[in-house]
Order: sequence, then structure tokens, then C-alpha cells
Amino acid sequence: MQQGPPGKPSHVFDRAAEWNALTAFAGRTLPHAMLGIVSGRRRMGKTYLLRALVEERGGFYFGATAGTAAESLRQLSAALADFVGSPVPFSFADWDDAVSYLFGLAVPEAAASAHRGVPAAGRQGADASSRSDAPSGVSSVPGSPFLVVIDEFPYLAKVVPELPSLIQREIDRFQVERSTMRLLLCGSAMSVMGGLLASTAPLRGRAQLELVVRPFGYRAAADFWGVAAEPALAARLHAVLGGTPAYRRQFLADDVPVSLGDFDDWICRTVLSPFSPLFREARYLLAEEADIRDTALYHSVLAAVAQGNTTRGGIAGYIGRKSVDISHPLNVLEDSHLLAREADLFRAGKSQYRIVEPLINFYEAVMRPSWTRLESGQAAEVWAGSAERFAAQVAGPHFETMCREYVLGPGRSLLRTSLGEVGGGVVSDPKARRQIQVDVAVVEQGTGGSRPAVALLGEAKWGTVMGIPHLERLRRARDLLVGRGMDAEHCRLVCFGAVGFSDALRAEAEGGDVSLVGLEELYEA
Repeated sequence: MQQGPPGKPSHVFDRAAEWNALTAFAGRTLPHAMLGIVSGRRRMGKTYLLRALVEERGGFYFGATAGTAAESLRQLSAALADFVGSPVPFSFADWDDAVSYLFGLAVPEAAASAHRGVPAAGRQGADASSRSDAPSGVSSVPGSPFLVVIDEFPYLAKVVPELPSLIQREIDRFQVERSTMRLLLCGSAMSVMGGLLASTAPLRGRAQLELVVRPFGYRAAADFWGVAAEPALAARLHAVLGGTPAYRRQFLADDVPVSLGDFDDWICRTVLSPFSPLFREARYLLAEEADIRDTALYHSVLAAVAQGNTTRGGIAGYIGRKSVDISHPLNVLEDSHLLAREADLFRAGKSQYRIVEPLINFYEAVMRPSWTRLESGQAAEVWAGSAERFAAQVAGPHFETMCREYVLGPGRSLLRTSLGEVGGGVVSDPKARRQIQVDVAVVEQGTGGSRPAVALLGEAKWGTVMGIPHLERLRRARDLLVGRGMDAEHCRLVCFGAVGFSDALRAEAEGGDVSLVGLEELYEA
């Protein structure tokens, strides 16, 4: 049985899917403990979302800070004492004692006297079992779920390495004994949070929810920034800052470019200004990851990708290392959700890397090469000389990613088949001795007796008016794929153009299997 989730608070922007997942987890009335893992890079609004959940449903929220094990235990003790209304502080003997007490709060009334109340150590604090009323966040309805949120969990796991094992013990115990515990562990260190459920980790197989809070998509981000009515501005803004919610209000105090004409001035007074908190943000994003120690090496890897060296060999050559020597930094950047490895849909075993965080890509492509000049206040001059680099290394690749996101969403109407795998790839043309880069593709893998099918082939251009040659290149790629045994009967050819299309291409696209998608269509409500 599952309670219907309450309505999402009006002050929580977007996040409907995340909210529904959290409320469904918190509302399950099963008689045993449940565990959820919530992760996501910093600035995504995880804390904001979880605080809203606790406010909506009731429960206990604890936000950890960087500190020693003893100090963190005192902070948790104080928070729990306040939560149960104890007039004096609690004094837990150790973390084992604290975890046992916390899970004891979720034992149904029939067994409450054995589990609720005073911490074992020192018997200081009020006995919750002797109180006539349950703690304010614990529902007085027998069997009602008890929500507990421990935020910034990696801070605790770092200084109390046995903590996941202690939680595992209680989770396992209350699979047999009755419990209403709904425990959410949240954190921003992606490698740490991902490791909680990996391989032989203590909590492996114990979680009923694993939620990654991601940046807003490009359409939601445009609404959030209030620029959806001007797609050319919205696309540029998203290419620089992506969909990170905190950047608008917490970092820039709602300093939003008022029009496309204001974009140049805006970027100089914000991202490129040494007085702006965004100026060093890309560096901080990298430094915050626990597994990243040699930041110079990792910046070099990211710079290689930003410069267009997107294969493992290309990255290794750019930074002067052997391919085998960069496996670890590539894996760490992937685990940290800063780098993504995307498989080539047309070449088995081939892949390319892409920087996930737009601000880091912008930093590596535009800011880092001119860092000294920017620090000295030459933002306007640096930006004026970066137009070509911005188009080629930032806006162009980002536009391709936006087009793929469009196909996964409203662009599904372009397909005449079910949605397959969305990505990109390279089609070799031996006769012409060239390779055709397909920026957007939808491929359905064959099953049983059916052949693999290509449902969509697309080319995306940021700064070029698209014409017949672009369409002919897509047609040639389709013919080559058919020659390799793929089914292209229902394949649609799509030109994604940020600055428009030639008259000849528009005429060619009237009817048939060709579609043109511009910025207006990408942002169409």
C-alpha cells in the first residue's frame, strides 16, 4: 500500500519527477526500514528539495558539516535532542549508540519503550519513551512512516568510516523487526555517494531509492532564468551556465541578461569578472571532488576535451601521456559526473568524451587560456577576442547536446518508429576516403530476426546557415548504413540549425523525410 504523494510546493521549481519519487519513498507504509540515496553535484538544489520534503511530511533533518568525528557526533546529538524536545543535550557514547537511537525513533508504539528514549551513554537527556507526546516530526499515527534525512553524508563517512556498516546493521535488523524508518542519505561528492551501493560496499543491495538530482534541462533552465521568449539568448546562457539552479539567485542575485544585446555585457560583469563568485566556480567544482588530488592533471584532461580532443588517444596526445596512463583520471571524472563517455552508435567499441558541466567547458575553452588577463580586469578585451573559440568549442558542441535532448523529449514526434538509442557517431565512407560525423542519431538495435534500424540522422550547426550540402551528407550516411545492412526505411533526416536554413534547403524539406529544426522549434512551448 502506498499513500498518494502530496502536491509539490509552489516554491520548488520544476523537479516534479524527483518530488514524486521522494514522496512515494517517504510515504510507503511497509512495516520495515527503507533506505534511499540522493546524490547530485553541488548547487543542484538537493538540500532545498529535501528540506521542502521534511517540511511537507514531517521528520528529522540533519545537515552534516566538515569536522571531526567527535564534533559531528555532538552536532547530531544536539539536533536529536532538539527534535525530541529534550531540555538537556544528549550524550552518545559513540556513533554506534547514536545510530541505534535514531533507528529506535522509528519503532512502532508497541515496541517503543524498548527503543526510544535516552541514549545509552551517561543517560543524559530526556527519555522520549516517557513523554506523553511523540517528537514533533514523528507521526502519532501508529505505523506511519518516519522520514529521516542526513544531508552531506560524505562529510560523516570521511571521519566515521564505519558509519555505512552501522546503518547496514540497523537496516538488516529492521527487515525482520517492525520499523517505519525512511532514511535518506544525501551528498554532493558523486564518487563517494556512488560508492555507497557499489560492489562490496556495506549498503549494497539495501536501498529502495537511488535518485540523482541533475541540472535543469535546457527548456526548464530557460523558464527558470526567464529567457525562454528569446531562444538565441537562452541557448547562449545555457551553453555557459547549464541548468544549475543556484547560479541565478545565490551566485548572481538575479542578475539576468535582459536581451541578446545585453549578453556580452552580462558575461563580462558576471562569469568573466574576478569579483564574481562564478569567476572561480569551475575550479571549485573540480577541487570539491574527494578523489581528485592532482588538479593540474585533471584540468589538462578537461582542457584536452574542450579543445576538441574527445577520444582517449586524442586526450593522451594533448597532455603528453600514454593512453593507459590516463585511465584513472578519466574514470574519476566520469564517477564525479564531470565527464561523460558516449558510445559511437555506428562503430562498435569506439567512444568520445564530453564535458558534462557547461561552466567547466567554458572555463577550459575561454577563461583558462586567458586567466592572467581576466584576473587583471580585461574581461571585455578577452571576450571580444573569444568569439570564434566560443562558437567552436562551447556553443557548437553544446548545441549538439541540446538537439539530442530535444529528440528525447518533444522531438520524439519526428520519429516514425519507437524511440531507440539516442546519440551520435561516425560513418565511414571508403569510396570518398572520408568520415561523416552524424551529430544526432536514433538507432534501434536488432533483435531476433530483425535488422538494426536507424530512425533518425541529424546534423547540427551553430554558426552556419544550413544548405543542401548538409542534407546530402546525411543522405550519403544513410545510404552507407543501408549498405552495411541497417534498415533505414523509416529514417528521418533532420537539419538542426541555430542561425537558419537556405531557401533551397527549405524547399527540399517540404514534405518527405526531411525536417528542419531551428532554435524556435527547440524552445517551442
